[in-house]
Amino acid sequence: MKLHMIGCSHHNAKVEVRERLAFTPEQAKKAMLLLREHFPETESVILSTCNRTEFYTAAIDPTKFPSHHDMVDFLAQFHHLESEEIFDNVLERTGEDVVRHLFTVAASLDSMVVGEAQILSQVKQAYEMATDADCAGTLTHSVFQAAIHVAKRVHNETNIHQKRVSIPSVAVGEFASSIFDRFDDKKVLIIGAGEMGEETLNYLRDMGVQDFTVVNRNLERGQKLAEAFNADAFPWTELTRQLVRADVVISTTGATEPIITYEQFQEVESKRYQKTLFILDLAIPRDFDPKIGDCVGVYLFSIDDLQKACEKNRKARELEWPKAERIVEKETAKFMADLHHRATGPTIKRLKQAADELKQDELKRLLNKMEGLDPKLQKEIERSFDRLVNKLLHPPLESLRDDIESGAQGGLLDALKRLFRLYD
Repeated sequence: MKLHMIGCSHHNAKVEVRERLAFTPEQAKKAMLLLREHFPETESVILSTCNRTEFYTAAIDPTKFPSHHDMVDFLAQFHHLESEEIFDNVLERTGEDVVRHLFTVAASLDSMVVGEAQILSQVKQAYEMATDADCAGTLTHSVFQAAIHVAKRVHNETNIHQKRVSIPSVAVGEFASSIFDRFDDKKVLIIGAGEMGEETLNYLRDMGVQDFTVVNRNLERGQKLAEAFNADAFPWTELTRQLVRADVVISTTGATEPIITYEQFQEVESKRYQKTLFILDLAIPRDFDPKIGDCVGVYLFSIDDLQKACEKNRKARELEWPKAERIVEKETAKFMADLHHRATGPTIKRLKQAADELKQDELKRLLNKMEGLDPKLQKEIERSFDRLVNKLLHPPLESLRDDIESGAQGGLLDALKRLFRLYD
């Protein structure tokens, strides 16, 4: 069995790198199906959020599994990049490290804002997409279902999520509050109608905002979000006009290229007369050209600018970390034990059955030659045979267990099958 992950996150890659490797839902499905064409027996799940892109792969037979270089090449080619451009920016995890990492991610212990609720939903959506596309399998089903269970345990048994603070709330609370003294008189424009936008609206409403506007490519979806907040919804063609009147802009689209270039914004700027504009670009890839931040009166922040504010959030939850980490470690050990048992169990069972059959044959042959043997002595002989078989099997079975737990490629398991002719 083989588990593997390559990817990048806010820990090791800047936004410029992450946006080049990000997947839209449509791209993620296409990539998983394409990988299955190249490696039919490989399972896959792609988790792509504003802070991370992680490609999880798994296979029952490790000999038919893509190598690390295969996966890097695949990722690069899919995004029309050279492998050398991304090789140093993607991390690799294998075996138990994959399990521990996914459990940590799902529990929001690896998030920029520790304890934020959105990541578990994103993990579920990534897993469901892979399942719907028939790209998940035995191993990915097991590890992702276990990750969801771990996340729920951390949520219920620790205070990591208590008074949880999301990326939008940290951004608005830390950054926007340093620019504006009040929000009840501000015009807020939300670009995009996804979960991040809805969460931001909730937070801004609590801060007193009354004038909301939603602009979305899908007007019907934008209207649905707007109705829930007594806001106005406009078609995409109104984006420029709404930018002119806005004080605060929260952009969370899934566009693959900037929706507002520097040149486009210059037209908006000329109509705003240097009125202060706060732009929170939470999209990956970014929705606004970074050069827009150089314009007079414009405060443009991207997802990476949240790092320091989120660090405060992390420190406030440090007391709960040990408890949450113990849950992750315990669940990882349990999962790996189950996985090892699943990998070696059938072979060990067949080996013990074969040894027991040989023992019984030889014992029967011996006892037939010893008629009238004292029953107590007969029992002692039987126990001696049992001890002998157990002592003979103990070293190879211990070596097999160590080999599997070390994350080896199953060579010893295969050798054991061939040596003792244990194939079905």
